[in-house]
Amino acid sequence: MLEACVADGASIGFLHPMPAGQAETFWRDVAQGVAAGDILMWSVLEADGAVAGTIQLHPVGKPNGAHRAEIAKLMVHPRARGRGLAVALMRTAEDAARALGRRLLVLDTIEGSVADRLYRRLGWTEAGVIPDFALKSGGGSEPTVVFWKRLPAV
Repeated sequence: MLEACVADGASIGFLHPMPAGQAETFWRDVAQGVAAGDILMWSVLEADGAVAGTIQLHPVGKPNGAHRAEIAKLMVHPRARGRGLAVALMRTAEDAARALGRRLLVLDTIEGSVADRLYRRLGWTEAGVIPDFALKSGGGSEPTVVFWKRLPAV
């Protein structure tokens, strides 16, 4: 799924084409973070067991950040888009953050992307734009938008 999302233009930390083994290394690292309790992750599976979408929540471990977390690596496989999976995954992560007592969430995404529009629709607030933040597969760079969202108490 990671390779399919990157090939489809998702800016989630990788460039297309991905070198052999890079996706496997990424998922291995995520699994270690989940096992250590540093990352919470949810996935949506297709009827055949294939992953259709995933999202991560990274609670801040520093004492002065115990009230916040970062949303990371929201991905929906290109063949599964248009079914509301991204919205469902975002709501799941936000609900989990709230249950953990996290009152502030942050994330970033490429300016003008489908994800940018999604976060705005879901009530996220733009904090600012960082120019030339992410390299593009075809060369050059693009800006990222940093967003934040306050969560009401449980």
